[in-house]
Amino acid sequence: MRAIVLLCLLHAAYGQTVEPDMFTQDYLWEPVDEPSQGPNADNACEVDRGSCSCCHSVREMHRLKTYFNASLNELDMLYSQTIQSFSKMKDGRTAFSVALFSSGNFKCFGPFTNNVNVVYEHVFLNLGDVYNTTTGIFTVPHSGVYSLALTVYSDAGSQGASLVVCANLQVNGIVVSGSTDSNTQDQEDSFTIAVALELNTGDEVAVSLPAGCFLCDDISHYNTFSAFLLYCNE
Repeated sequence: MRAIVLLCLLHAAYGQTVEPDMFTQDYLWEPVDEPSQGPNADNACEVDRGSCSCCHSVREMHRLKTYFNASLNELDMLYSQTIQSFSKMKDGRTAFSVALFSSGNFKCFGPFTNNVNVVYEHVFLNLGDVYNTTTGIFTVPHSGVYSLALTVYSDAGSQGASLVVCANLQVNGIVVSGSTDSNTQDQEDSFTIAVALELNTGDEVAVSLPAGCFLCDDISHYNTFSAFLLYCNE
């Protein structure tokens, strides 16, 4: 810009003439406030058309600079917002799916004299590291609506033996849904629970095995526990 101003001054000094419309044209962007002009600006243009054209050029360059600076700031802000949105989406990914046993041999979990949490050993997916394979607890990382599913299976081992298949889906120690079946007519039995729940950050979700019940599994993974985030409230 300094070079242009210097050229303008040299042009005025040597009295060269420049076509008045050489540096002026219409632009598609929105106009901005122009630099303030002195009270004799119009008279100056009448006296020296060359200097007036240079002034128009400087003024248009100022217009461009202001417009592009404002546009750049707006783009920087939109870029920052986009990065934050992607980071939030990445952090919000929550899903897990586990099965009772990792080994292929058929065995049972329970019965116990007290209610205990079912600890699922085999991990299909644990996105976000939200399921604890030591405690059997899913700790909710983000408030929102979650889909939860539980499949339960047990085998009495022989016809006429006592079969007690039961499990409860609980949140913070409170039973949300469950089922119990105790008989001697079935050698094996199963059931499924599927619910959508609104959970809060820090809630603890687990499967509880009531006293006297037992679950059996092998490499086919009949007993599973899964959950994933449908949408986040945060």
